[in-house]
Amino acid sequence: MTEPFRVPLIIRGEIIDDAEIEHGGRRGGVSFHAPDIAKHIARLPLRTPSQMADLYALSFDDILDYLVELGPRLDFGQNRHVQEAFRLSCITSGLSESILRHHYSHLGAMFDRTEMTRMMERSCGIDYLEGWVDQGPSMFTGLSARTRAFGARCVHVIAGNAPIVSILTVIRNALTRSDAIIKLPSNDPLTAVALVRTMVEMAPDHPITRHISVAYWKGGDEAIEAAIYDPRGVEKIIAWGGFDSVKHITKYLQPGIDLITQDPKLSGTIIGKEAFADEATIRSVARRLALDVGAQNQEGCVSARVIYVETGTDEEGLERANRLGELTFAALQKLPEHLSTPHKAFDHALKEEIAAVRLQDEEYRLFGGRDNEGAIIVSQEEYPVDFSRQLACRVGNIVPIDTVETAVRSVNAYTQTVGIFPEALKAKLRDRLAFQGAQRIVSLGGAATMQHNMEKQDAIEPVRRMCKWVTEESADGAMLEALAG
Repeated sequence: MTEPFRVPLIIRGEIIDDAEIEHGGRRGGVSFHAPDIAKHIARLPLRTPSQMADLYALSFDDILDYLVELGPRLDFGQNRHVQEAFRLSCITSGLSESILRHHYSHLGAMFDRTEMTRMMERSCGIDYLEGWVDQGPSMFTGLSARTRAFGARCVHVIAGNAPIVSILTVIRNALTRSDAIIKLPSNDPLTAVALVRTMVEMAPDHPITRHISVAYWKGGDEAIEAAIYDPRGVEKIIAWGGFDSVKHITKYLQPGIDLITQDPKLSGTIIGKEAFADEATIRSVARRLALDVGAQNQEGCVSARVIYVETGTDEEGLERANRLGELTFAALQKLPEHLSTPHKAFDHALKEEIAAVRLQDEEYRLFGGRDNEGAIIVSQEEYPVDFSRQLACRVGNIVPIDTVETAVRSVNAYTQTVGIFPEALKAKLRDRLAFQGAQRIVSLGGAATMQHNMEKQDAIEPVRRMCKWVTEESADGAMLEALAG
C-alpha cells in the first residue's frame, strides 16, 4: 500500500511532522496528512519586529550567495523532497506528468544570480535595499531626506497551478529581507515544503532560513486565520487565488495590514487582418496562437481564451476565421510534451458545453473537442461563446470581427495578458488597451514566456510593494528656528 503523503509544518527552521490531521486535495481523490496548526499558531507570526535585524547583517551579495547555493540542491535527480512534491503534483495538478517533469527538472534555473539581480534592480533598486538613499534637493532650504526599502512580515497565500509560484515566493522573500509565512495550497502542498526543507538542510541557522515558515490549514478556518492575520505579527498579505478566496481574506483587513492581490485574470488575443496576407503567414500565426492557448495546458492566467480576429464577418471573412481555427487546432496537437498535452482531467461541465456547440453548426465551427485533446471553437458571428469564462483545458474561441475596436472594447480590469499580431498593431493599441484595463501586452505566441513579469505582475509591482519604504528626514537648526518665529 502506498504511504500517505505527509505535509510537515516548518516554523523558522524547525520541522514539525506529527501529521495528525487528514486533509482532502482538490483533484485526483488524494488526501494528505499535516500537523494540527492550532497547537503551534502562537509561534507562526513574528510578534517582535526587531528579530528581523539579523537579516540586515547580510549584504545583498550574501543573500544572492545563499540563493545561488540553494539552486543546485534542488536537483530533481537527487532531492527526495522535490521528487515527493512531483509525485503528489502528478495526481493533484492540472498539468500533465511531462510538463511537471520539465518544471521540476528546472527548479534550480530560477536561482540565477544575474536574473535575480536584474529583478531587484528593476523593481526596487538595489541601493535602496542596501542602505539609505539620498533623495536630492528639497524645495525648502535646509531640508534633506533619505529613503530605504525594508522587508516586512508577510503571509503568502500562494496558488498551486504551477511550481514557479513557490519558487518566486522564496526568492522574493529572501531578496527583500522579509519574514514569510507561506500558506500552502491544497493542490500543491509540497513544492514550497520541498524548497524550505532543502534550505533547512543546507543552512539551518542562516537568517534567510530562520525567516520563512510553511503551513497548511484549510482556508476559511476563522480561529486560525484571525490569529495569523493580526497586525501585531503581520504587515502584508500577498494573496494568489480565486475570487472567493481573495474576497474572504479582505474580512481580516484593518489598519496596519496591506493586501497585495494576484487575483484571477483572463487573457486573450487580437489578430489583425495582416495575418491572412498569404498561406505561410496564416500558418505561422496559427502556430503562435496554439502556443498562447496550449502552453501549460491553459492552466495559467496568461493563457489565451477568446481570440478576436480581424477577418470580417462576411462569407469570405468566416472562411478565413475557420481556416485559422483548423490550422490552430492542428498546431495545438503538435506542441512539445514538456509544454502541452491533452488534459488529464478535462472539465466535465466544459465538455458538455462543447458537446452542445457541436449541434449548433450554423453558429459555431468546432475543431476537436471529442476527447481530451482540446478544441478550437470558431464563432460564426461577432460574439464569443456564452461560456467563455469557463474556457480551459486547451480550448480557445476564435471570434471574427469587422474592426479591432470590437476587441478593444472587450478588454477590462479582469484582463491580464493580450497577445497581438502584428507588431505594428500592438504598438498602435497598447495605450488604449492599458486604459481599458489590460495589464500585459505581448507579441502573439509570447504569452507564457513571462520574461519581464517576475517583478511586474497584474499591473502592479508586487516585489516593490512587499517592502516598507521608510524615509528619514533632517532639518537644520536655523530653518527650524525661523519656523518657530
